[in-house]
Amino acid sequence: MIDRLTVSTQGPGLYEFTLQARRFVSEAGMSEGLLTVFVRHTSCSLIVQENADPDVQADLQAFFSRLVPPASDPSMSWIRHDTEGPDDMPAHIKAALTQTSIGIPVSGGEMLLGTWQGLYLFEHRDRPHQRQVVLHLGG
Repeated sequence: MIDRLTVSTQGPGLYEFTLQARRFVSEAGMSEGLLTVFVRHTSCSLIVQENADPDVQADLQAFFSRLVPPASDPSMSWIRHDTEGPDDMPAHIKAALTQTSIGIPVSGGEMLLGTWQGLYLFEHRDRPHQRQVVLHLGG
């Protein structure tokens, strides 16, 4: 079973879509399997992260901003790819450091996420985007 989600972003940050994934798994009616989540872009990524304390998300975003600043930062003068602006190549680097696909076991018709785990699209670009996430449940 396959479905596609559109995640609307408003700039850098974490956008949770755990509920949509749960709904997909529930409606699929499959008791056991593996949910594969894949994002169809090269300047955002997917992460499983805590969904209880928003400070975790803020700290994670701040860390990646310090780790990979915009191309306009003097420390990033080595960057050549800036076709879409100073956030272009840094977004690709952040996506390369994280992941574009996640596998989540399904048992009893539910994703086996931990108590505080949520699924997030991690937007690395400055401007709003419509991101496509593919959900595939196999048994």
